[in-house]
Amino acid sequence: MRPNIVIINPDQMRADSLAHLGNSASITPNLDKLAAEDAISFRNAYCQNPVCVPSRCSFLTGLYPHVKGHRTMEYMLRSDETSLLKELKDAGYYVWMNPRNDFLASQEEGVFDRHATETFYCGDVPPAPGPVNPNIRGEPGDKHYYSFYQGELKRDENGRNYTSDDESIDKAIEKIHNRPSEQPFCLFLGLKLPHPPYQIEEPYFSAIEKKKLPARLEAPENYEGKPKILKIIAREQNLQDLTEDEWDDIRSCYLGMCMKVDDFVGKICEALKREGIYDDTAIFFFSDHGDYTGDYGIVEKTQNTFEDCLVNVPLLIKPPKSVKADPGITDSLAELVDFYATAMEMCGVKPSHSHFGKSLLPVIENRSEKNRDYVFSEGGRLATERHCDESNGRIPPKYYPYYPRRVAQSDDIAHTKATMIRSENYKYIKRLYEEDEFYDLKADHGETTNEINNPKYADIINIMKIEMLEWYQQSCDIVPFDWDKRYNYDMTWNSIKSICPTDLTQEVQQKIREEGNPFSVKQWIKSKTATRN
Repeated sequence: MRPNIVIINPDQMRADSLAHLGNSASITPNLDKLAAEDAISFRNAYCQNPVCVPSRCSFLTGLYPHVKGHRTMEYMLRSDETSLLKELKDAGYYVWMNPRNDFLASQEEGVFDRHATETFYCGDVPPAPGPVNPNIRGEPGDKHYYSFYQGELKRDENGRNYTSDDESIDKAIEKIHNRPSEQPFCLFLGLKLPHPPYQIEEPYFSAIEKKKLPARLEAPENYEGKPKILKIIAREQNLQDLTEDEWDDIRSCYLGMCMKVDDFVGKICEALKREGIYDDTAIFFFSDHGDYTGDYGIVEKTQNTFEDCLVNVPLLIKPPKSVKADPGITDSLAELVDFYATAMEMCGVKPSHSHFGKSLLPVIENRSEKNRDYVFSEGGRLATERHCDESNGRIPPKYYPYYPRRVAQSDDIAHTKATMIRSENYKYIKRLYEEDEFYDLKADHGETTNEINNPKYADIINIMKIEMLEWYQQSCDIVPFDWDKRYNYDMTWNSIKSICPTDLTQEVQQKIREEGNPFSVKQWIKSKTATRN
């Protein structure tokens, strides 16, 4: 029996936001319980791009962003591209999704219907109440103006701040209770949380004990050794006057948002159990990418930097009961493209295209199993490419919260193409228009000292460069599973009609229609005439 599939995909959630992965300030009991009892939690899971759209296009196809050009926010899956959801739908799954997907090109007529049986668009409830203090941001130049911090949200008469995430979770639970009886289902739940702005209602807002927060990673002085895009963002966000207590406000609010995500997971698991289908369902929980949340003195994300707070993401997989599992935490390296391979194998569906994911079933069955030696992430653009509005000179007005990042992305050097290769102990980043980066993660887990010019690491850097080149060569493109005919009927017939016996004309013409290859048809004619002679 094919398992049901539930995919819970929060937006911008760091791996270290989970309590069971070592953050003593985090409150994630449902995910912690899932990892302890039924799921495998990947401590070292990495996304293939540090922003939403390219990452989602990647993990839903098993392809790296460079394969099809999904490298920035405005290049989504087109009509000739497939996805895990479409392939499951075509294989007989009832596929339900909410609109927070960030992978389908909406200008394509009927695109949502091709990838899902049903799409719930939300919007059936009144807007949720806003911040308790709507003036935290202040005026241009104030220290919170670009911090994304909104703080505590109000609650309605029912004691809730009911958002599109809440609405989607409730509709997904309703679908679980009213699921199709004759086919397995797949739910894709794309959440907005914990994406900035940093804002959450009680009881989440004040639940996090700030004294338990881990130390915030400081940037090196003047961002020495760090890429230009971080320097521009830090300059434009202008957050240097925030006190450590104010940074803790932001970080605890973010973890409060993650706490609400954890509650959502608990609700979905409880619904599956009430319906008696928990054991028949595979649950995949992972984020598209992470968030700086104050590390290196900035907030939010970038298009082409790869610190672990951005690219190391939570990944939990609870297989159906029919699959042998070794619940707990694994240190095995994994990429989000591996989600595609794992889900397809678990569902017994053959991919319709070549891909680069590795099934994680061996690790699910044995947590000590090794999956990869290296993981990769990539982003940015060529100077000649115009991938985003800001690269066309259309920088948004200064009141726009994303103004600092959009300014940085308008700089061709800052927005350079870049690629990360990471092993268990080292990280090398190739940057096209500026100096590369290399970090010894054993000695410098915070990635604050760029050792690219340190001769001590020359041999390791060269090995990682070669490994990156090999990875690019293996994954630079894919060919279709089917192939094209080089010759049409008229081309083939005109090339052989002079040697075709009159009495074989109809047979030869039929042969052309079936095969179309003049060489094989000529050989067939020769064999026919040789038999006669």
